Amino acid sequence: MMRLMTVCVVLFSTTSMLAADPPSAQQLAKWLKRFPKADANGDGKLTAQEAAAYWKSRRSTGVVKTIRVDPGWNKERFPDHAVCYKNPDQIAAVLREVLKQPVKLASYPKPDDGALRIVGTGHSFMVPGYRTFPLITRAAGLKQPPLMTHTGGGVTGSARYKWEQENGIFQFDSKPRPKLLAAIANAEWDVMMWGPYYGDRPEFYSCWIDFCLKYHPHMKFYMSDAWPQLEQFDRRPQSEDQLTAEMFVRFGKERRETSKKLIETLNQQYPQKVFVMPTCEAMVLAVDYYLRGQLPGVEGVHTLIGGKQRSLWRDQIGHLGPGFDRLEGYVFYATVYRKSPELIEADFPVKAKDGFPSRELDRTFRKIAWQAVLNDPRSGISDQDRNGVAD
Repeated sequence: MMRLMTVCVVLFSTTSMLAADPPSAQQLAKWLKRFPKADANGDGKLTAQEAAAYWKSRRSTGVVKTIRVDPGWNKERFPDHAVCYKNPDQIAAVLREVLKQPVKLASYPKPDDGALRIVGTGHSFMVPGYRTFPLITRAAGLKQPPLMTHTGGGVTGSARYKWEQENGIFQFDSKPRPKLLAAIANAEWDVMMWGPYYGDRPEFYSCWIDFCLKYHPHMKFYMSDAWPQLEQFDRRPQSEDQLTAEMFVRFGKERRETSKKLIETLNQQYPQKVFVMPTCEAMVLAVDYYLRGQLPGVEGVHTLIGGKQRSLWRDQIGHLGPGFDRLEGYVFYATVYRKSPELIEADFPVKAKDGFPSRELDRTFRKIAWQAVLNDPRSGISDQDRNGVAD
């Protein structure tokens, strides 16, 4: 306990100095020795920005969100044995060797109705949408092929982690598992999707983009931007009376600001190729809808604060509450297929448990999803004639 208090005092002092004046090189060197994990890019030098980000990651929950990145990411080229440098047959052979069995790589003919073939990485924030998205697409009448995904919990589902794992580099040195690389190199795909993670950098995504475009120049790429979390509160609210729509609008802006430079850099490198699936805006809107009494059957904003199971969020990390996997899936559909889910005539194809979500709530989710993609220009979608189809 005393050690934790000492760390908090040091971090508080560090933050105060950062707010007042830029730290000197000597101060930064001293902090680096004390908090080596603050060196986010692993280059052996601590910047004022890294120090500030490290403190922010700890101040509300005590959990470090800054991830130490292998110095190899700072080099111009990955190690020579990286799977991405092999040809398609060699990549497939690596996967067969890893699995110790014959492998039938996922491959689907191009659908004749506009359905898209999709690969993706992601963590537990993405999984609800990955589960409902194909169901929604099929309800829209499209012959949606199964999604080809490589997911994991927390950091193990991040784009960086999966690239290292698939290629057998850095923390997975010479232990590759090229599930997606083999599929991408040996079959046709139209879209790749990812979930964001703490400490993301453009190169964690450009490696995937370059590999995909090498085989499929027409591919497009979509990144979810997550949503507000309890860690953004200086102190956890004692009741839901303290949870206002204005507060979540501010939290949503904070979330978008953290990914602003990342998205801008990728869009400069790959014009008209990288888009945001605005799940953040969708959940901010959902808070407003709930507080105005327009989410029928939903009982609260956050289970940990209000104690109601049917809430927008259910735990400290920020996982979605029951039923909101549909909202995430509708955001995925609206962004990737550039159409409003409100145009889907069919009901959601899975029967609701105990009547929740109701048909009325499901239709509200569809409305919120389209409103979210129109509100966030990073989705690449506008609908000036309001016909529910992107201009």
